[in-house]
Amino acid sequence: MKIKVDFDLCESNGLCEAMAPDVFELDDDDFLQLHAEHTTDDNIASVKSAVAACPRAAITLVEE
Repeated sequence: MKIKVDFDLCESNGLCEAMAPDVFELDDDDFLQLHAEHTTDDNIASVKSAVAACPRAAITLVEE
């Protein structure tokens, strides 16, 4: 699945980084950085948790 972030909605509160630090990271200026564009078997569970935890629903998963 493809990971999409609506950066206009993102508040950079870091919940996604806490859930899936290998995929999401806040940089030094508190802007979200996406380290992977697609889920893997290893990160799908944590990415789904990050999607569910996002208070602004800025992260979505898209079937390809």
